[in-house]
Amino acid sequence: MDNFYDMIIIGGGVIGSAVARELARYQIKIAVLEKNLDVCYETSGRNSAVVHGGFAYDEGSLKARFCVEGNREMEAAAKELDFAFLRCGKVLVGNTPEDMEQLKKTMIQGEKNGSRGLRLVDEAELHRLVPAVVGKFAMFSPASGILDPFEFTVALAENACQNGVRYYFDHEVRAIERESGGYKITTRPEGAGETPSGPEGGEVFRCRWIVNAAGLNCGEISHMLGIKGYRVIGSKGDYLILDKKTGPLLPMPVYPVPSNTYMGIHVTNTTSGNVTVGPNAELVTDFAYYGVPRENMDYLAESASRLWPHIRKEDYIRNYSGILPKWVDENGKIQDFKIEIREELAPRAVNLVGMESPGLTSAIPIGRYVAGMILERESFPENKTFNPLRKGIPHFQNAGEQERQALIAADPDYGELICRCEQVTKAEILRAIRNPLGVSTLSGIKVRTRAMMGRCQGGYCQMRIAKLLQEERGLRKAEILHNRTGSRLFFGSIREEAGHENT
Repeated sequence: MDNFYDMIIIGGGVIGSAVARELARYQIKIAVLEKNLDVCYETSGRNSAVVHGGFAYDEGSLKARFCVEGNREMEAAAKELDFAFLRCGKVLVGNTPEDMEQLKKTMIQGEKNGSRGLRLVDEAELHRLVPAVVGKFAMFSPASGILDPFEFTVALAENACQNGVRYYFDHEVRAIERESGGYKITTRPEGAGETPSGPEGGEVFRCRWIVNAAGLNCGEISHMLGIKGYRVIGSKGDYLILDKKTGPLLPMPVYPVPSNTYMGIHVTNTTSGNVTVGPNAELVTDFAYYGVPRENMDYLAESASRLWPHIRKEDYIRNYSGILPKWVDENGKIQDFKIEIREELAPRAVNLVGMESPGLTSAIPIGRYVAGMILERESFPENKTFNPLRKGIPHFQNAGEQERQALIAADPDYGELICRCEQVTKAEILRAIRNPLGVSTLSGIKVRTRAMMGRCQGGYCQMRIAKLLQEERGLRKAEILHNRTGSRLFFGSIREEAGHENT
């Protein structure tokens, strides 16, 4: 039976992909069902891209444990998986006696959690660390850092795929049924159609184990499994992206003194050289709306300028937003990560609920933890061919002159620039189009190369990339998608010429 798997992971974001990669170390058949057309269209790719130090979470919590573990192993992970990571540090900036007391409490909590190197710095040292910041003192976390969340998520997924995991995109889970020996899962009708159909034309999968890593939809999947009662709310945060010319003014993320539940609007440097501003925090019930109202942009700029007064409208190049799935109790209090197996309700199902921040930092240790829970109940032979190494696309922009010449000598397409803003070459675009996961959207190419992420936001290169995508994949123009099902760029030709395809 083609659609039978030992393990099916619902959700292909950073945590689902980390779980898939960890389970690929064993001789088991694994599939990932992802409702989107790529692995980082939701929370995994819509965040601050900060590797947290672990000081902001309650002592003894899973959030604290996994955050500290993930932080400590990020260099090793970046080396294995070839994604951008910088341990640049972070400051939490204060001005009042109340701020100082809160920072002292945060330091004590962080030290109990295992956060490394936390210390208070005075105004003089703060301005040596971040010359452009406004503040009287700060807590400095030297172990904090930044990464590229797209590269990280894609790297985990590609490495899982290279080790035998099968990804099914555009497969939203609509129903889960218990049956003898495991589960029957029905996805929406738009799924690939070469395998058996279920109710109303949906595609059917069967498996022995399920992992619910559905992120924003974790509550719905939990309910389908028969584990009911979890209340999951959305916390929407908006961001501004500033031009790279602002990057040299910000060597590390700058945060305000945190509250008990919210880290506040901060200013963050990125591995690409841009600066991001945000997020705010707004409770939402619509988990699909990512618009950023103008008044929110104004609020972000005004608030963050109190910490870092270098935010100007002429430097805005884009905005974005993300939504965190927060599990709350009956009083609305935010809860810890929930990772459970409820044998009496859903045997052989690992249920992950409320996987919000610091999920990005925590993804790899969460993957190990989930695999460990499964292995406590069932043993599998080791996959002796498992390869933890994954090589990303060499980026022309980041290469030195000699390396650039070597790239061009090995592949002449490295000598043709497609995206001028980010210096992305034809070779990089073609390698992205040929990605192991089979992703074929413009956004999929964007997050793998940074093409269309520069000052002009694709004004120069987008049509050239669309043409390469059309030629390489043999697509009609109307089949080229921006990011989601139905997000067509082309609907037909204004002038039709006989004998030429125009759709």
